[in-house]
Amino acid sequence: MESLSEKVDPTAFSLVKRLRQAGYQAVFVGGCVRDGLLGKQPKDWDIATEATPEEIERIFARTIPVGKAFGVMLVHEDGKDYEVATFRTEAEYHDGRRPDKVKYAGLREDATRRDFTINALMYDPVTDRILDYVGGKEDLEQGVVRTVGVPLERFNEDKLRLIRAVRFAARTGFELEEETLKAMQNSASEIAEVSGERIGEELRRMFSEGAAENALLLLERSALIEHVLPEVAGMKGVPQPEAFHPEGDVMTHTRLMCHFLDETIRFSMAQEENCQGYQEEDGRISAGLREDEQGGKRLCFPGAAAREILAWAVLLHDVGKPSTLQFAERIRFDLHDRKGAEIAQDVLRRLRRPNRVVGPVCEIIGRHMRFSEIPNMRTAKRRRWLNDELFPYDLELHRIDSEGSHGKMDTYFYALNAWEEERVREPEPEPLLRGRDLIEMGYKPGPRMGRILAAVEDARLENRIGDADEAREWVRHHFPLNAENEPKCRS
Repeated sequence: MESLSEKVDPTAFSLVKRLRQAGYQAVFVGGCVRDGLLGKQPKDWDIATEATPEEIERIFARTIPVGKAFGVMLVHEDGKDYEVATFRTEAEYHDGRRPDKVKYAGLREDATRRDFTINALMYDPVTDRILDYVGGKEDLEQGVVRTVGVPLERFNEDKLRLIRAVRFAARTGFELEEETLKAMQNSASEIAEVSGERIGEELRRMFSEGAAENALLLLERSALIEHVLPEVAGMKGVPQPEAFHPEGDVMTHTRLMCHFLDETIRFSMAQEENCQGYQEEDGRISAGLREDEQGGKRLCFPGAAAREILAWAVLLHDVGKPSTLQFAERIRFDLHDRKGAEIAQDVLRRLRRPNRVVGPVCEIIGRHMRFSEIPNMRTAKRRRWLNDELFPYDLELHRIDSEGSHGKMDTYFYALNAWEEERVREPEPEPLLRGRDLIEMGYKPGPRMGRILAAVEDARLENRIGDADEAREWVRHHFPLNAENEPKCRS
């Protein structure tokens, strides 16, 4: 098993040493120990100590009492916040989330009040020793997620632990220990006592951090999916036309897509700092292409919000199929994309996801069935879509959708090439005509003027007009001043 000594954050180590120098026991605990022993570089270094919050405030110059009543403080050092919590035991969880009271305690008691054995491991950086009071090291070696103590008691204390167990098992690839899994299945309905926001954040991390396939399988096995994502659970057993979906029902298709989603997410996370074309400004999120290990081009979605948008779009893109299932000349799901967008909005609102995620996800889902029309679109319509900031998500959803079903990639490669060509075009010049130009020509302000200007822009994109004089003549021809019923524009 990996040694932690070379992974320790120097600033976090200095905080431990200062607590020790002040006469208080202090160790690293939780996820940093777990991840470090698994060979990963921990991002956050949480410290547990016998010093009380008041004593922590005396030792460190800059502290934030984020959970002082529960013994939890933040220490601000070298531009970063570090959680420093007092050893404690907890009692009586009447709200199914937080303890009614805490009592300061010692190392062993602090370990035994934690959720899962692999999260209760402690590390003393001064002596370079792992402290294990609950069998966490063995479970880590065997790849098992097990509660500390009696599973039902742990889940009754804090219902959020039900879904956290799935997330930890999914991201590590571990198995849920048998008794822990049984307790989860028996308590699954109680997850409803947890706020939608907390459930939504756990689901976000499951599906947008490279463990979506495992997460979906474990949500099914634990019976939690019926209570946190009943709309997704409803896809199980819904048949699909074999010609388009030889893989099976809608849930099987979605699970396969999650596999390919994970590949994209992991690639994106690895390439995050160098992704071409990436920007995130005022809620606008774009993506870019990077070269993969095989020398090919692959879409990259850097930033947590970008990955979340893609993840929800994949997970929920076919959520409208169960309610639109028809048996005609073949199995059909007419307008399931529109229905899916409506359902996705309900799901994401229930889970309290931010607007900058909800809007794009619903838009992507609502138009995903039109993607196959791209090769046959009018030039102007196609170019408008190619320049939409969400187009990379449409493109990647189509690729993953195809990979998880029939495997035909012709439309994907056509659209990818068209998008790349569009990205290197010279920026479009100023509009050939504006509203004031139409007013000078005798046209009145109103909805018709907007349609005229849009039609002029389409004609320019399709190279049917090239300058303002041609545009005026084109407008007079296609939109006569006194026409009551304007004709469709001729190409």
